Amino acid sequence: MSAAAGATAPVWGRAEQQDFRSRVRGCLLGGAIGDTLGAGVAGLALTEIRERHGMDALGDLVPAYGRPGAVSAATQLTLFTVDGLIRAQVRRDTGAWHPPTDVHRAHLRWAATQRDWGPDERREDNGWLAREEWLYARRDPAKACLVGLGDDVMGTLEQPKNPGADDPAALTRSAPFGLLVGWEPQLVLQLAVECAAQTHGDPAAYLSAGALAVVVHGLARGESMDGAVQRALAQLAVRPGHQPVTEALKHALGAVRQGMPSPGLVATLGTGHTAPEALAIGVYCALVGEDIRHGLLLSVNHDGPSDATGTVCGSLLGAMHGETALPPAWLAQLEGRSTLLELADDFAMEMTQGPALHGPAVNTASWLLRYPRG
Repeated sequence: MSAAAGATAPVWGRAEQQDFRSRVRGCLLGGAIGDTLGAGVAGLALTEIRERHGMDALGDLVPAYGRPGAVSAATQLTLFTVDGLIRAQVRRDTGAWHPPTDVHRAHLRWAATQRDWGPDERREDNGWLAREEWLYARRDPAKACLVGLGDDVMGTLEQPKNPGADDPAALTRSAPFGLLVGWEPQLVLQLAVECAAQTHGDPAAYLSAGALAVVVHGLARGESMDGAVQRALAQLAVRPGHQPVTEALKHALGAVRQGMPSPGLVATLGTGHTAPEALAIGVYCALVGEDIRHGLLLSVNHDGPSDATGTVCGSLLGAMHGETALPPAWLAQLEGRSTLLELADDFAMEMTQGPALHGPAVNTASWLLRYPRG
């Protein structure tokens, strides 16, 4: 079934809306905290991290891109993923219901931030996010993202962009698909893989993105971490090329039973240079973390792209526990925090109260300026 197919929204009471908003905020903020925490040591071997920060390795935010709290391209792209999902819902009133197209357009707006000096005020259809000047910074974007979004042609599962790309850059932008809690898990997976294939054509990459979305989906609906991973495994089982992702997730579950959490156990899951390895490390650290701080530190103190594994782990822990469980000292330093919060709240409002903002009987002009239908 195509990801463009609709899904029935749940009935939202006030307590449910508040819980959902907290999980959306937690997922986006948690992913960004994991991103900046890992960005300070990304590319360093564990031995190098210990040489710089002591035998206990990294224990706090350190400068990345010139300051503590700065985020990488992973968080930038995640923001535009959310923007695309909101725009898809807003455009649904017009009968033009194809979320992969709206997410692709949003990712093209991100690609423009990597080329342009600043916002183009002439583009009225850009919406508010593309006018945020702090996003016009190049923060180590993956080559596959720049190439895949270098023209207007959409990749598809039949003809994906960059068929050999298996790095984690599509994975790290895909947690927001799981926040579509009114959708069925198979539709969440389908949308995530269709959008990942716009830049990463290796099944290991786009199925990792889909698996992360399904795990976040379970957590955002109140499932346990183990239960959400089992659901993802069940969804993956019918997908061609799922074996590397399935094996990685099973290794993560198996490592939980192998003793006290340690960098040595993290190393048995790989380095995180491929999407399945980054997914496995993020899942394992989210499963065994005593709290969010412990889980995040475990997820970044290893050989490999610590920003990617930190992003995955933070997204999972934030969706599971909500925003109030995030470390305040790290939140206080987080670049773009106000933008992340604003977008999270807009997403939660659109998903729970969209008909009160736009539809056959009502069109809130300010909302349609923020999220144009064009």
